[in-house]
Amino acid sequence: MSQSLFSLENETAVVIGGTGVLGGGMADALAAAGAKVVVMGRSEERGLARVKAIEAAGGKAMFQAADAMDRASLASARDAVEAKFGPVSILVNAAGGNRPDATLPPGADFCKLPIEAWQGVFDLNLVGGVLLPSQVFGESMLKAKRGSIINIASMAGMIPLSRVVAYSAAKAAVINVTKFLAREWATAGVRVNAISPGFFPADQNRKLLFNDDGSYTARGGQIIGHTPMARFGNAEELSGAVVWLAAPKASSFVTGQNIVVDGGFSSTTI
Repeated sequence: MSQSLFSLENETAVVIGGTGVLGGGMADALAAAGAKVVVMGRSEERGLARVKAIEAAGGKAMFQAADAMDRASLASARDAVEAKFGPVSILVNAAGGNRPDATLPPGADFCKLPIEAWQGVFDLNLVGGVLLPSQVFGESMLKAKRGSIINIASMAGMIPLSRVVAYSAAKAAVINVTKFLAREWATAGVRVNAISPGFFPADQNRKLLFNDDGSYTARGGQIIGHTPMARFGNAEELSGAVVWLAAPKASSFVTGQNIVVDGGFSSTTI
């Protein structure tokens, strides 16, 4: 199979949340496939470190600070990126997460879940995680009549998980909005898809999965027992799906899809 099928040469990719573990791995993969990559987020230190690593591997990258919850900040960042790297043709919305006060411990009363916590999780994962970036960068893609938007959803958005009801609901909304935008923009040359990772250790969930001595927590052990591959995923294992959905040739007829990368978790019942 021709390597050009997955080539991202002459493409400019923005990874919002590229300063994190999973988003950073996606940025690495896009750069390795030939894209000029913009690591976008609020942590300059992490962003510059990721850019340095990409450049050391022979890729092209830049860091651009932006607040995904602020439309003006995103618009300013988009203009700065396009001034240096040209029109953005790939957008990866990899920002998101949960909040401790929106997590229900065992036996907790759902009726007492603070509405502020619920709203905060939705703002982080849906408003800043998908809606505002898709509006700002999607506007440019629609003018250019080409582009690929990749939203990072979650297995929790497909199968509601215990304790993280707000996060599960927000990620379900991400999948729904992905399908809506795919339908709206299909004839305009802009494809919109989602990736739902299973369980990948990252900064936000590591303490929920591992004890200080490296052994599994009770919840971590439950997840492993429900995963046919009997392990957690590595950040690099999301790379293939990201590059495939970003590539204008390889996935040219793919839109409105939610690609699951979960080690078989969603295939298991009892």
